[in-house]
Amino acid sequence: MLIDDPTNAEVLAFLATPAAHGMTGGDAVTRIDTHAAAVFLAGSRALKVKRAVRFPFLDFSTLALRKAACEAEIEANRAFAPGLYRGVIAITREAGGSLAIGGHGAAVEYAVNMARFDETRTLDRLAGTGPLDDTLAEALGHVVAHGHAATPPADGAAWIAALESYIADNDAALRATPGLFAPSEVDSLTAACRAALTRVTPLLRRRADGGLVRRGHGDLHLGNIALIDGRPLPFDALEFDPLVASGDLLYDLAFLLMDLCERGQPRAASLVFNRYLAETGRDSDLDALAALPLFMALRAAIRAKVTMARPAFAASPTLRDDTRNYFAFARRAIAPPRPRLVAIGGLSGTGKSALARAYAGLLPPLPGAVVIRSDVERKALFGIAETGRLPPAAYAPEMTARVYARVATKARRAVMAGHSAIADAVFARPDERAAIEAAAREAGAAFLGLVLEADLATRLERVGGRVHDASDADAAVARQQESYDFGPCGWTRVSAAGTPDQTLANVTRAVDPV
Repeated sequence: MLIDDPTNAEVLAFLATPAAHGMTGGDAVTRIDTHAAAVFLAGSRALKVKRAVRFPFLDFSTLALRKAACEAEIEANRAFAPGLYRGVIAITREAGGSLAIGGHGAAVEYAVNMARFDETRTLDRLAGTGPLDDTLAEALGHVVAHGHAATPPADGAAWIAALESYIADNDAALRATPGLFAPSEVDSLTAACRAALTRVTPLLRRRADGGLVRRGHGDLHLGNIALIDGRPLPFDALEFDPLVASGDLLYDLAFLLMDLCERGQPRAASLVFNRYLAETGRDSDLDALAALPLFMALRAAIRAKVTMARPAFAASPTLRDDTRNYFAFARRAIAPPRPRLVAIGGLSGTGKSALARAYAGLLPPLPGAVVIRSDVERKALFGIAETGRLPPAAYAPEMTARVYARVATKARRAVMAGHSAIADAVFARPDERAAIEAAAREAGAAFLGLVLEADLATRLERVGGRVHDASDADAAVARQQESYDFGPCGWTRVSAAGTPDQTLANVTRAVDPV
């Protein structure tokens, strides 16, 4: 709720004037208000002032608390956007009673001093204009993974203990507006979240012991990511409560994945998800996918709760619709369908990886299937980057056997955690196909095997046009593979001679709906 603080209100009114920033002529100040802060964009600078408010989840009711929050915000954003945050600056009362930014008088308020960026280039606005492009989505997964690598460890036991209170707080908030949600639906969501928490708590404890509960971004939704110089940059990390900002790294990522899915960006969500997993390279994250439905449901319910706390909520049909959408998403996320293991085989140049990327976003549970690519796993075995080149010895039969074993093992782990997986490899040998089918059976998952087919000329054109790709296959490899005999194969054969979109359409026509 809003606290009666005349000085805070006076400062906000002052910072909205061009004169406060030394601006003249037709220059104007852009003010952006949230439930907890006001941001003033003036020239090349942005000043963010905490509003005098108190909510169950934050307290900015005193000047000391607001100053501490500003200082915490600088520290919280160090891992993700160090160049954007310049420091804390005082708003002062000068001798004549006037206010000044960084003056010589007594400090009456504090602001976070930031470099200004184009506010129309935040990802929530870009997502509102159409699908985010694949390059941006891949870059976003990369940026989040590397930001997480720089985050400090947090108290895992305290965070795990707090999850029950988050569920209880969500339950209370969702019941606070009569008629918005059916009580039985709230009961169902709360019960499912509590059951999921009980189920995954041992897993979360192991993750905490392994250092994977950290002080992350905490508020990683699309409105807090800007495209700056062509690069996605997360900003406005949560600063008001270290515990709330902490969590399993997949819990931090889940906010972004939830927001992408809820906004109708399933392909981007899948690409972010898979790029993140590829960048971190933690096989243990495959086991942790068992907690992802809970993480995404909690994030959606919290987003609903925060939306309901906005001052304009009662009078805004749009905000009420947003809240209902978040609630519906939480209910969908917490009840994932049975996972599927899909194996995509075919000779080099048939478009296996392009199909895997496109098909992954269509496979439930959210945010799409984990893609496990033999080319990437081979590079990982040798400890080199995805686009590095391997020597011929890396393709010896014994090494190829290790690669296929690794693909099957990782796919099994993902599916046993309740998540769908796509295995992307040639799968020319019957024993390779049998192994991936066995992985599905052992995990209790539905299995789909696909073999893509394209003529040699098409395959040669494709392998010749590859840049910055994990595959080392060239024209010589493509020609040599013409002699491969797949033997008896019960997998579904799919024409891949056309565009990637046509191949995807061929697959969706050839197999049962997912």
